[in-house]
Amino acid sequence: MCAKSKPYLDAAYALITPEDSRRLYAAWAETYDAGFAEASDYVLPKKVAEQFVDAGGGGAVLDIGAGTGLCGQALAALGVMLVDGTDISPEMLEVAQKKRVYSSLFAADVTLGLPVSDGQYDGIVSSGTFTNGHVGPDALDELLRVTRAGGLLALSINGAHFETCGFAQKLDALAGQIVDLRLPEIRFYGRMPPAHIRMIRVM
Repeated sequence: MCAKSKPYLDAAYALITPEDSRRLYAAWAETYDAGFAEASDYVLPKKVAEQFVDAGGGGAVLDIGAGTGLCGQALAALGVMLVDGTDISPEMLEVAQKKRVYSSLFAADVTLGLPVSDGQYDGIVSSGTFTNGHVGPDALDELLRVTRAGGLLALSINGAHFETCGFAQKLDALAGQIVDLRLPEIRFYGRMPPAHIRMIRVM
């Protein structure tokens, strides 16, 4: 882990409120790609995109917690071109816009609801948003709302966050709405131990 990026990463895992997130990512936006993602060999966005495409994902896709656009960029490289992105940080989305891989970008807090119609998307991806100090399992209801029947969700969920915040129980409660749950383990960083991606399809 690059020493310059570590204070930001430590702060990210210690976030408590949405306003904490906005402040942190506003400060981090301009240096996130080079100072953190490249320096620490952060491969999670690419792995989420690969898992989504390998499972047959495509069509109109929404990137939740799009940040600076790394997952959208990875999707575009794999031929997925109709991608919208949302994030709590407008500053991060300004960086994402420069990558020119999104059809549209909008700032929103997924825990409060998205300005999106029911069933608007064929797929959802999320890389690094469901983790300590960020988004918990209750947001899954909103993701299912905006995904059409048969749509695919590929969500990275930090392993410790999954265990302590009730994701297993939430997925059990959603059993009547989802099918084909897959729990592959992947590496967040190229040089570190594997973590998890959750793949589900909407019924």
